[in-house]
Amino acid sequence: MSPATAAAMAQPTAVPHAAGAGGMLINIDNGGTLTDICVIAGAQVYRTKTLTTPYDLSKCLFEGLRKVSRLIYGEDDLLKLLRNTAHIRYSTTQGTNALVERKGPRLGLITGGTLDARTMRSQAGAADLFDALIGDRVASLNVGGDEAALQKAAVAAVNQLASAGANRIIVAFGGADRGSAERHVRSVLLRKFPPHLLGAIPLLYSHEVVEDDNDPRRAWTAIFNAFLHPAMERFLYAAEHKLRENKARNPLLIFRNDGHSGRVAKTTAVMTYSSGPRGGMEGARALAAHYGYLQLLSMDVGGTTTDIGVVDKGVVRSETHGKVEGVATSLPLSDVISVGVGGSSIIKAERETISVGPQSVGSAPGPACFGLGGRLATITDAFLVQGLLDPASFFGGELKIDLERAKAAIAENVASPLGISVEAAATRMEDAWVRKVADALKAYTRISADTTLAAFGGGGPFVVCRVAEAAGVSRVLIPGLAAVFSAFGLGFSDIAHRFEAVLASRDAAGLKAATDEVMQKARRGMYGENIELDECRIETMLHIASKGETTTAALSDGKLPSDLPSDARLSVSLLVAKPIAQPQLSGKFGGASKAAKASGTRRILSAGQWLDVPLYRAEEQRGGSGAAGPAVLEEAFYTCRIEAGWRFDFNDSGDILLSTP
Repeated sequence: MSPATAAAMAQPTAVPHAAGAGGMLINIDNGGTLTDICVIAGAQVYRTKTLTTPYDLSKCLFEGLRKVSRLIYGEDDLLKLLRNTAHIRYSTTQGTNALVERKGPRLGLITGGTLDARTMRSQAGAADLFDALIGDRVASLNVGGDEAALQKAAVAAVNQLASAGANRIIVAFGGADRGSAERHVRSVLLRKFPPHLLGAIPLLYSHEVVEDDNDPRRAWTAIFNAFLHPAMERFLYAAEHKLRENKARNPLLIFRNDGHSGRVAKTTAVMTYSSGPRGGMEGARALAAHYGYLQLLSMDVGGTTTDIGVVDKGVVRSETHGKVEGVATSLPLSDVISVGVGGSSIIKAERETISVGPQSVGSAPGPACFGLGGRLATITDAFLVQGLLDPASFFGGELKIDLERAKAAIAENVASPLGISVEAAATRMEDAWVRKVADALKAYTRISADTTLAAFGGGGPFVVCRVAEAAGVSRVLIPGLAAVFSAFGLGFSDIAHRFEAVLASRDAAGLKAATDEVMQKARRGMYGENIELDECRIETMLHIASKGETTTAALSDGKLPSDLPSDARLSVSLLVAKPIAQPQLSGKFGGASKAAKASGTRRILSAGQWLDVPLYRAEEQRGGSGAAGPAVLEEAFYTCRIEAGWRFDFNDSGDILLSTP
């Protein structure tokens, strides 16, 4: 069986609730280097990968869909695939990668009231980010003076920021009258700079993005949204339009960083930030529940970043005011961190040390071994030099990799500056790469005997035994769909939105008015999804904001708590969800064990020594099979080096448990 054929095999890891009655489910996770496609068709799961095309993301999207149609039907039939599909869920790390690499629009900021640039920069972790995204493109306005003076100052502020290079401007005011102040400025600027004029600079107002009494937090949320919006808007609307042209049955669903999905027109750009990693966390949550793990720490290694999260006692770690690169926002986000180290991260020698990332070569030109023009060294080049990767089977045999190009890149960027051999440099590169990932895991959470490490993404399994040892973990889970696991995890989401309204008074009448208001918002919002409210599951919550902190409580009896703080600002929110088909997991560990079937041997460089070790193809193993390291475990889209002192065991679902005695 060829690797490409193996990649097309149905995987028994998932059985959707609606087994084919409503059509297939397509999940797509667009990363900086690779785009993953996972199709759930009844009891079968088809998966594939394609190189991300950053110059036109719709190109890799449709290349991936055509590729998976060939796996399913034996021929290229995009129209048939889309006609037989109920829902397409899509996530992207483009926003995450853009922030990591500081690639995006040049933003300008107009402040006023009690909010200024110094306050923005003084927030925890904000100074460097402010300098990178805003810099000196800042102006201030006073709306309390003469109207003519305000108009003149507003025009001058926009011209100043435009001259400084800003191509998007955020208006954020502070204080109790911030909303009315921003609306006043908006009316002035609409008259002076009507949006229908050629070259008009988009103006975004913080109160239109989110309501939050914390002024810096609200302003930062608007800044992140403005930074992410242009690329997301251009691509997502274009992709949806092309899907409609190809007869897709339902609108494209964007998987968000709150774990839910919604159509493009109902999605705020900032909610796409870290949405791909959140897909992995939804899958990790399902795995933790299925196997009964108290703490499942996850590392999703892509081309540009390693995304780290944790499921503690069945709950994805989240924050009421989620952080983007350490800066608090007004939105609840899962606590997933993205570390600038991945399979395509640039590795180079600087004096006597080796640096890893955060810059990445992405998929264009990619690692030097891809032969697409790249000359910088990456961990992928190092693993090829070490013999871990086989040019004949890499990427399902569809992407040819060049050993000599990998050696040349390592020689130029690492070996020569350090005065060592290429092989020694590859070992040093691996040591630095492992250390950076392991240090990030240890910094993220407390690791204990209850910790299991889940390794997925195309680069997650590579040297996970070494990463686990360095982090102090003795048990590793590699999901059967590891290479596309974040895409698979998107399937654990419903079509859902959250709606909120502020109480005008702290009594039963105020609560009823706010509840009625938010119910109307929910009805209109879900109608935009072509969904009636009585089809949905509704969760009602009360939010209590006091002294800069917000607490949340269920509001099931329709009554306000009696012990509210005297200064509390109260709001009611509804989480409205329309359930759609989701996968179910199966398989267990701990049954009878048998020897795994080896497919040959592979010569690898490990700990400075060349070894001939057994090679095991994941697709050829059955439940209960296992073996001890040193060995190489490989499937179409990932490779894993099993170290001495470790063993692997498969279960009936194709999930793999790595453990130490």
